[in-house]
Amino acid sequence: MSSEVINLFFYYGFFVVMLFIIGIYCVLATFNLIRALIGLEILIKAVTLLLIAVGYVTAHEALAQSLVITLIVIEAVVITISVGVVVGIHSYNKSLDVRKIRNLKG
Repeated sequence: MSSEVINLFFYYGFFVVMLFIIGIYCVLATFNLIRALIGLEILIKAVTLLLIAVGYVTAHEALAQSLVITLIVIEAVVITISVGVVVGIHSYNKSLDVRKIRNLKG
């Protein structure tokens, strides 16, 4: 590996770590379910970018591409089901605030 590839990986890795931190903050610091879903989406995008970067650095692009495609399919299913749950909660509770959802029993 050349020094420019390693340099590029460190810059790219720094960006991915910052994106991951933003996603974690967005999931943990909000009471709105839509913002939590956006934070989850940011987390998944950070993992996707990390897989692409690692695949490029280790010269396993084909493996990285197959993992990324699998991750995108899983992400689409998870987000679709999550949005359905959030819409159901909103239609029942008329709010997306997590503090009001905690009062639900059953």
